[in-house]
Amino acid sequence: MIPANRRGTQPRAGMEYFDARRKPHNIGKVIVALLFIALCIFVLKQSPGFGGNSVFSRHEPGVTHVLVTGGAGYIGSHASLRLLKDNYRVTIVDNLSRGNKGAVKVLQELFPEPGRLQFIYADLGDQKSVNKIFSENAFDAVMHFAAVAYVGESTMEPLRYYHNITSNTLLILEAMASHGVKTLIYSSTCATYGEPEKMPIIETTPQLPINPYGKAKKMAEDIILDFSKRTDMAVMILRYFNVIGSDPEGRLGEAPRPELREHGRISGACFDAALGVISGLKVKGIDYPTADGTCIRDYIDVTDLVDAHVKALNKAEPSRVGIYNVGTGRGRSVKEFVDACKQATGVDIKIEYLSRRPGDYAEVFSDPTKINSELNWTAQHTDLKESLSVAWRWQKSHPRGYGAN
Repeated sequence: MIPANRRGTQPRAGMEYFDARRKPHNIGKVIVALLFIALCIFVLKQSPGFGGNSVFSRHEPGVTHVLVTGGAGYIGSHASLRLLKDNYRVTIVDNLSRGNKGAVKVLQELFPEPGRLQFIYADLGDQKSVNKIFSENAFDAVMHFAAVAYVGESTMEPLRYYHNITSNTLLILEAMASHGVKTLIYSSTCATYGEPEKMPIIETTPQLPINPYGKAKKMAEDIILDFSKRTDMAVMILRYFNVIGSDPEGRLGEAPRPELREHGRISGACFDAALGVISGLKVKGIDYPTADGTCIRDYIDVTDLVDAHVKALNKAEPSRVGIYNVGTGRGRSVKEFVDACKQATGVDIKIEYLSRRPGDYAEVFSDPTKINSELNWTAQHTDLKESLSVAWRWQKSHPRGYGAN
């Protein structure tokens, strides 16, 4: 029988025996665990995104953070690529109604380093979303590309164009003003000039747009100019002409959605015809007052266009507005363009001639003297066949565009 004075020292069944002599050892383990947790919290706080302390949410010396609206689109994605190559920090905002998530994925794969690129899916027509984006990110500049941009479509859906282009630009400006973002590079168009009496077009040519697309862009320009008079904002407005080509290294290209091909650029229609996606190319209008009866346009390579945007960004100055035409200074007819496309693709594309497209004009080409002298910019890729050949290589290797978004 166990003595009574010893029974009390035995652990009851199912209970852990506690030995006071183990206490210092356990306290040591607790201290080590607490130190480890503190270290983990410290490391997490230094990582992007913890507690809202993302590198995108703060200004950093030597780093310029650019918001690229419409950065998943044809021109916006090429501009984002150039900015990233030049070591800018880039935030792309796009609702993918016209853009391609595939283009964003290409950029993310090319620049995977933390703090280089982020993509935000959002509609710029939603004021709450726009304000949230600006409140959570420290932007130094905005390149505003996002817009619906088809002349023919604008004549059929004018209210959509005024809302998407004019109203959305107003929301961007309000957000910039509220959050102290002082630099705007605005993507405008030669469509604001309408059909001028004299060629080439200079920046002081009267703006008399003849379609809702051009009118909506001019309204947006007017809002920007009126607002700039009351602020020290640096503003650059680039009115560019007909964009062609693609990234010379074959990383990006033009991939309009199938339902938009009817309204798309002539280069896309040429390539579709060469690929057999459509039976032939429809040329709209052969009775214009031009040498061969077809429209004359100034075709600017997308690589040159984004170079103009970067130079505009670098030259932007507080309390100053710069307005520039971005073109080659040389007009080419649609027939010339089609011949160059046939040579670039090696396909004898079938041509069908139709009546004029609503809202179109006979002849438009630029005088780039001002941008040459003030921004030291000159178009380098002016060989029509070569620009189309570069774009054709991407089209052949991406017959489905970027694939499913």
